[in-house]
Amino acid sequence: DVVGILCLVSVAATLDFKYHHAEELEKYLKGVHAEYPSLTHLHSIGRSVEGRDLWVLVLGRFPTHHKIGIPEFKYVANMHGDETVGREILLHLIDFLVTSYRHDPVITRLLNNTRIHIMPTMNPDGFEATEVPDCYYTRGRYNKNGEDLNRNFPDAFENNNASIQPETQAVMNWIKNETFVLSANLHGGALVASYTFDNGNSVTGSSKGYSRSPDDDVFIHLAKTYSSHHASMYKGIGCDKRQTFPEGITNGYSWYQLEGGMQDYNYVWGQCFEITLELSCCKYPPADQLEKFWRDNKVALIEYIKQVHLGVKGQVTDKNGNPIPNAIVEAKGRPHICPYRTNEQGEYYLLLLPGTYVINATVPGFKSMLKTVEIPDNTGNFSALKQDFSFSEVSIRPRVASCPKIPLYQELTRASAAVKPTLHVLVLMTALLVILK
Repeated sequence: DVVGILCLVSVAATLDFKYHHAEELEKYLKGVHAEYPSLTHLHSIGRSVEGRDLWVLVLGRFPTHHKIGIPEFKYVANMHGDETVGREILLHLIDFLVTSYRHDPVITRLLNNTRIHIMPTMNPDGFEATEVPDCYYTRGRYNKNGEDLNRNFPDAFENNNASIQPETQAVMNWIKNETFVLSANLHGGALVASYTFDNGNSVTGSSKGYSRSPDDDVFIHLAKTYSSHHASMYKGIGCDKRQTFPEGITNGYSWYQLEGGMQDYNYVWGQCFEITLELSCCKYPPADQLEKFWRDNKVALIEYIKQVHLGVKGQVTDKNGNPIPNAIVEAKGRPHICPYRTNEQGEYYLLLLPGTYVINATVPGFKSMLKTVEIPDNTGNFSALKQDFSFSEVSIRPRVASCPKIPLYQELTRASAAVKPTLHVLVLMTALLVILK
C-alpha cells in the first residue's frame, strides 16, 4: 500500500544516532531499499538460532548480481552480540552512501565500480540478549546456543571441534557464492586494526610470536589504511596503560592466538582478504556516543573500501574465448595454501601493492602461462590493473577443485620439523627454563 511505502521512505530519510533493535533495523533496511531500489538489493543470507534474518544490503550500480570486472566487497558487524558500535555505524555508512550517490563524485565512482555488501549484524540473537549497555563482556557475546561465532569457523592450523552454528554456516555459504575480494569485520573492546593470521605454527613463524601470511605486506597496508584514516586509531594508544599498538595495527597472532576465526577463514577458503577492526574500548557504549564513533570512522570506512581496487584482475579464457573456471592464478612467490582460482566467469582478483610481479595462470593438465606485470596504485581510478590470459590449446572445463577443510598447515609442519624446533621441544625448553629460574 502507498501509505506503507511512504512510511518506509520517511524511515529511510531519518536515521537517528541510537541503537536499532531487530525490528527497527529491518524496517530501516527495507525503507532504504524502497527509496533506492535501483542502487540497492536487500536479502537475508540465512537465519539465526532464534529465527531472525541475517540481513545484507548490497549497494552498487548492479546490486542484484555480480558483473565481470566489478569486485565484491563486504563489511560484517556485531558478530559478538554485545559489541555494538559496528552495527550502528554500518547503518550510517549505508545512509551516507545512498544519499551521496550522484551528488559526491568519489562516492558515485565508488558505487559504480564496486559491489558493496553490508551486514549490520551477524549475531542478532546476542544483541537482543544484551539488555543494558555495558563496556565489558556479557553473555550476549555468544549466539543463542552459547557459541562464540568468531571461534566457529574451520581452521587452517588445527581441528576446530566446535559444531558449526547456523549463523556461521550462512556466512560460509555466502562467501562461497560470491567473489569477495576484500572484507572487514567490526568488533569492540579495543582500538586497533588486526590482520591475518590469527592462528599459526612454525611454518608461519608463530614461534617468533608473529604468524605471517604470504600476503603480509598487503595486510599491513590494509590495516594501516584503516588506522591512518581513523580519528585516533593510528596513535596506537591501547584501552589501558599495558597495551599499545604501534600505528594502531597488529598481527592477530601477535595480539593473542585464536582458533576458528572468521578472518583466517576468509583468506584461506574464501580468497578474500579480511581484517578485524576493533572500534571502541567500550563494547556497548551509551547511545549518545554513537555520533562521535560515526565521525571517527567515516573516512576510514570509505578509504578501506577503495583498497578492493588494488593489484591486478582479469579473465582466463579458452581458444574460443569461453571463460575457464577453476584455473589457478597467483603471483609468483605468493602461493596460497588453497590455490586461488578463477570463478565461474573465469575471473581472478589478486590484491597486490604497486610493483613488478610475475602472474602465473595454470589450467590443470596444461602448461602454465606466465606474465610479468607492472602494477600501479589504481585505487584512485577505482579499477585494478587488467591482465587477461588466453589458453589457445584448451577447450575443456577443469573439474571443480575444492579445498579440504582439514587443517592445511600440518603436513608442512612435519616437513619442516628437521629445520625448525618443533613445538614440543619449545615447550620442554620453556618448562626447563621455568624450573631453572
